[in-house]
Amino acid sequence: MTIIALNDLLMATPKSNAEKSGIVVFQVVRGSACSECGEALGSGRWLRLEEGRPLCMTCADLAHLVFVPAGDAALTRRASMYSTLRAVVVRFSRARKRYERQGLLVEEPALARAESECLADADSRARARERRAERDAAMDLAYKDQFAEHIRRLYPACPADEAVAIAERACLKFSGRIGRSAAAKEFAPDAIELAVQAHVRHQHTAYAHLLAKGIDRREARSAVVLETNSIIQRWRALAPK
Repeated sequence: MTIIALNDLLMATPKSNAEKSGIVVFQVVRGSACSECGEALGSGRWLRLEEGRPLCMTCADLAHLVFVPAGDAALTRRASMYSTLRAVVVRFSRARKRYERQGLLVEEPALARAESECLADADSRARARERRAERDAAMDLAYKDQFAEHIRRLYPACPADEAVAIAERACLKFSGRIGRSAAAKEFAPDAIELAVQAHVRHQHTAYAHLLAKGIDRREARSAVVLETNSIIQRWRALAPK
């Protein structure tokens, strides 16, 4: 495996929309590896540079975001407006010697709201159906149900709809998320807890707002760790009778 030459990423800094977003995600052109977990990142995968080090989407705390490809200005504009945390995806064109925008990563509820508002035209309705079909095809539904059941067993006070949401995000095929790891496939409690922690951070704390403001990922985690742990402890408690 060829480790990506970081100079290839740094020699031309993405401008305009990428700068405005505050977060830029690079589509890998050559093989790379996450500097934090060591996961191999083949051509076409995404990474974020943090202090000059490549991070996979999970380690960068961006794995919960969904991709909006470039091309539909109305959908992109709405999704960006409704998403607290977002990132511009760029890919370096060696032929043109510049970064080219591929699309936007946004929070799933923001994309759902944007799509809902765009459903007035037939093309948008078709796109929503295609997205749902792609999601279902990429997900092992039986495995997702088992993952959600283990969440409910370990965290009996976790709301049922949130357990399903955690399982869906964690178990999406080819996502690199915790649910696709070997430990998660064996339903190891530590792996399930990582998925629950990520969900709580993003959905129940100001973590996404802190990242959107440009605060370092580790500082942002430290700022919300007490709130995150408090919620997880409540979910571990037996549900009220």
